[in-house]
Amino acid sequence: MVTDDDLRHLRRCLELAAEAMETDDEPFGSVLVGGDGAVLAEDRNREISLGDSTCHPEFELARWAARHLDADQRAAATVYTSGEHCSMCASAHGWVGLGRIVYASSSAQLGGWMTDLGITDFPVAAIPIQQVAPHVIVEGPVAGLDEEVHALIRQRHASRTGDVTP
Repeated sequence: MVTDDDLRHLRRCLELAAEAMETDDEPFGSVLVGGDGAVLAEDRNREISLGDSTCHPEFELARWAARHLDADQRAAATVYTSGEHCSMCASAHGWVGLGRIVYASSSAQLGGWMTDLGITDFPVAAIPIQQVAPHVIVEGPVAGLDEEVHALIRQRHASRTGDVTP
């Protein structure tokens, strides 16, 4: 069940996603929250600005957690993210032993939105988190917030192509 605290953290993820677009990056953001509810770290997509397609915020948070938290702290933590983890990020999450994931929009939704925009050349398959990391508790997508992510995706596409079609 998604709580008011979950929604607050997901809204921060959407703010980070919008920030990413300001530097021409893809609109994704993530927040790592400890078992006590404290925000431990946050990041946004940086793959274009840094020229490294692995600079996803979920991957960076997993790396941060591996360096800064013990196993119990990682297991008690929650990763909030604007979009469901890709297979690379889900693998990192599972290997590091992070806890719950809450996402605003799913990989399936993203794939559909991209296809609707005419973008079909994906470098990797969209695999649900639980097929990659089967023991992770996953919640999402979140109705309403998923449409906010959709709007960011459309805005990002329009900024790249000049296409203002809603």
